[in-house]
Amino acid sequence: MDRASDAAEEAADSKGFELAARAGYVAAGILHVVIGVIALGLAAGGSGSADQSGAIGQLAGSPGGTALLWFCFLGCIALALFFLSEIFFGVRALSGKEKLTARAKNGGQAVVYAVIGATFGQFALGGSSDSSSSSSSLSATLMAQPAGVALLFAVGVGVLVVGGYFIYSGATRRFRRKLSGLPTGGIGTAVTALGTVGYVAKGFALGVLGVLILVATVTNNPEQSTGLDGALKSLRDQPFGTWLLGAVALGLMAYGVFMVVRSKYQRM
Repeated sequence: MDRASDAAEEAADSKGFELAARAGYVAAGILHVVIGVIALGLAAGGSGSADQSGAIGQLAGSPGGTALLWFCFLGCIALALFFLSEIFFGVRALSGKEKLTARAKNGGQAVVYAVIGATFGQFALGGSSDSSSSSSSLSATLMAQPAGVALLFAVGVGVLVVGGYFIYSGATRRFRRKLSGLPTGGIGTAVTALGTVGYVAKGFALGVLGVLILVATVTNNPEQSTGLDGALKSLRDQPFGTWLLGAVALGLMAYGVFMVVRSKYQRM
């Protein structure tokens, strides 16, 4: 058992695996840039789905799209495996509550990147999906169950908390703690600015999503729970919504560029 554990840790620490995992940040960056572009189009009166499925669908239809989708798939899966390995090997110096918190964060990120990777893989194989319809359908299923409403409410609160954490991380520049070797001067300032704007914008978008989930749960209306695309379109329909959506769209694009840069400087 110890030999297998040592082999797994050695593989997780290998340079090749690290490079593959860093590619996952590039994939996430590309995804956020495209979502931001779609959201900006929505703010200008256009159409489209400003979520994972809509963005990946656009990438699939672009020149060289299939190759790009496979690159993103492999990167996201490698990054998910990296966070999975961190649950076991990356918390040895920690103890107590700090250790449990670190494991929970790594586990959450492993799930997030595994889901994103699976979506990339689905489209790379010629399939498709609709995030908005899936979110609404899942919400309807949960609302029909006794414990489902409580679970959905907890998810809404959880999304709100994550959104708040993103805003906090951006406003306080806490995200810089995860970076190593970031140059000083203009480059460092630019990366910090991208991260600040990007984290706050993503946090705001997640906050709107969390509110919609809670509203859908309280009113027993699953059609209001339509994922990120529904959240951004709901934002557009508010007073000054087009301006707010435009700002969030630019922020998501900034976050995407930051994620690409993060692939180089992330502590791993």
